[in-house]
Amino acid sequence: MSRTTDVLSVFWCFTAVVLAEAPQCGKPPLGQNRVVGGIDANEGAWPWQVDIQTQSAGHVCGGSLISESWVLSAAHCFPNVHELGPYIIYVGRHKLNGFNMHQESHRVRRVVVPESYVEPQRGNDLALVELSRPVFWSDYVQPICVPDQGALFPGGLDCMVTGWGHIRDNVALPGLGVLQQVRVPIISSPSCQQLFDVNPLDSEDHVEILPDELCAGYPEGGRDACQGDSGGPLVCSMANATWVQAGVVSFGLGCAAKNRPGVYARVSSFSDLIRSTVPGIRLHGRAPQTRTWGPTAGLFLLFIGHSLVL
Repeated sequence: MSRTTDVLSVFWCFTAVVLAEAPQCGKPPLGQNRVVGGIDANEGAWPWQVDIQTQSAGHVCGGSLISESWVLSAAHCFPNVHELGPYIIYVGRHKLNGFNMHQESHRVRRVVVPESYVEPQRGNDLALVELSRPVFWSDYVQPICVPDQGALFPGGLDCMVTGWGHIRDNVALPGLGVLQQVRVPIISSPSCQQLFDVNPLDSEDHVEILPDELCAGYPEGGRDACQGDSGGPLVCSMANATWVQAGVVSFGLGCAAKNRPGVYARVSSFSDLIRSTVPGIRLHGRAPQTRTWGPTAGLFLLFIGHSLVL
């Protein structure tokens, strides 16, 4: 063969390997725990989970990989989108305070938030975070599926929220800080509004559930996200056992309090922003997911951050 033919052969072989190894979103190769409650997650169980830290504060928020160069998180995790130098994004992380064999660290190139974002309780609490370089896919680093506008997450649907935040109000995750998971059901917006309207303490305690928000939790409390979980994913198992991200941890009144479920940014409400910002992304619901990930495929109110409560 000619030298040109050799080069083309190598190129196509390389391309075939890349496409063959590219991950399918929402399909953790190592599976996940099936136990209900705020418990330690198995390593690799939620391979899209990322840890967002700053050099001065350490862990501040969670997030989720949606492509090899883009992370989904909350707008309130980035109070100044023009000052990104202190941020470090960790992928493949399992322990907050221990050794992580499969971990990568990344800097932030830019953050995109909705123009109308002001504060979490006024909605639009979503951020798209472009990494300074692409991640390396592995069994421990995988993308989550992103829903299109028409995706439905009905009340009563059991979903999972994950993070390294507090295990209850003002009680930090102890020991090695293993990633936590808890099962919470979706609460319909009308039912959620009724819960928040029960015994409001004062006008500042009033919460209006907006169209771009989603609620999950239990009327009796006991299981919820808390400080430090903000920006993290609320994921639901959909058709073909594919995990799809329904929400981004946004805010709440305390942690796991009665009649005060967690409030999440409704990811499907931001499908236009996601599609126009992240090159090559395929949203779940409108078009089939394909294996075409590649280089062209990137609170402080009541609390800063929001963790899983036992």
